[in-house]
Amino acid sequence: AIAASLRAARLTGGAVDPTVGRAMRAIGYGADFDAIRAATGPIPVRLEPLPGWGSVELAPDARSVRVRPGAELDLGSVGKGLAADLAANAAIRATGRDGAVGVLVSLGGDIAVAGRPPLGGWRVLVAEDSETPASAEGELVAIQSGAIATSSTTVRRWTRGDVTFHHLVDPRTGGSVVSPWRTATVAAATCVDANTAATAAIVLGDAAIDWLTAQALPARLVGTDGSIVRVGGWPAAPAA
Repeated sequence: AIAASLRAARLTGGAVDPTVGRAMRAIGYGADFDAIRAATGPIPVRLEPLPGWGSVELAPDARSVRVRPGAELDLGSVGKGLAADLAANAAIRATGRDGAVGVLVSLGGDIAVAGRPPLGGWRVLVAEDSETPASAEGELVAIQSGAIATSSTTVRRWTRGDVTFHHLVDPRTGGSVVSPWRTATVAAATCVDANTAATAAIVLGDAAIDWLTAQALPARLVGTDGSIVRVGGWPAAPAA
């Protein structure tokens, strides 16, 4: 997961940075989310520059890592995408039938598929909350292979006084990112790449459209006002 996180940081120019761990604790995201949301006391927040992913050194054999004193790693985002990829591929291998069957793994908004897809592809409901029932109304897309991931600021958010926080940290400030996008959904060859790009899109803000286009990644961006921008060949909305 560390190697995947460092790769994500490199590919996004630092927009996705594994050294956000301390910053996430500083804004209150250091316990079970239900406990965070239920708390009412003040949070003393001191925003500090991140150590930066360049301060993390992974040994050539990938068996040990060195971090700067005081640095805290958070591998949750990229790690979840990696887990979905590994689980999908492991499930296919476990069947002993190679690509004769299909597998879909969904981990909180990160979806990876492997093997033979059903007729017409895997139908995925695009939603801002990963707990939205698959039978709910909304935009559906179909994928034949690879993965799709969604990152959003609309669900894991909490308020203290007049300040609203969410779990996506801007490596440039150490605080919750302020972005024109509240949700980003991206399709890619792997769930790690889809997750990386979805998170990066929100952090990059207005620059996300050009970045996603340059990466040839289909994406659906939802603005804070609810407007939708489709990038890189993402399917148009179905006719009403």
